[in-house]
Amino acid sequence: MRLGRSVLAIVAVLASATVLEAALPKPQIPPESVSLTGQLLVASAAMKDPRFQRTVILIVRHSQSGAFGIAINRPAGERPLTELLGKLGEKESPDGAVQIYAGGPMEPDLGFVIHTTDYTLAETAAINTDVAFTAGPNILRDIGRKRGPLKALVAYGYAGWGPNQLEAELAHNAWFTIEADSALIFDEPRERVWDEAMARRPP
Repeated sequence: MRLGRSVLAIVAVLASATVLEAALPKPQIPPESVSLTGQLLVASAAMKDPRFQRTVILIVRHSQSGAFGIAINRPAGERPLTELLGKLGEKESPDGAVQIYAGGPMEPDLGFVIHTTDYTLAETAAINTDVAFTAGPNILRDIGRKRGPLKALVAYGYAGWGPNQLEAELAHNAWFTIEADSALIFDEPRERVWDEAMARRPP
């Protein structure tokens, strides 16, 4: 896994704004439109793209300018916290390792943490009342110190859509959405997340 300059650039951006504010324009959803921010996007049985089959994605940002989400059910192995922080230029060497998830096919070297809202930094962005989003070394450092959020999911990469692209895919039944559930995001065994989400599909 290569974190490199891209992550360092993200961390620098976080000094003045959240990653999402830098990565995507601010929401411009008109009153008659519905933002899917905070929803779970579930690949239907009609999904043809092998990168997204049986995938569940937490929508972190959705506006007229596009959408940004993190897959929550694609485990990619454990990594020592020391390794992750070291590649961010940090010298701290905390004990322990974290499960890493493949958040999506775009920018696979960029790291993000989805977590419960009991933990907040200046760079944290709320997704809904239960779930938040933070990037950068501070949250990884706090996880190593046992001062991090109660529950967290560390992902590299993301899924992104341009204007109206996600809406078109929804219209073609490649995806459907359900209400985000913190238990499904953090607690359900990963091999069961998609099946459980499918069972919640609206009629």
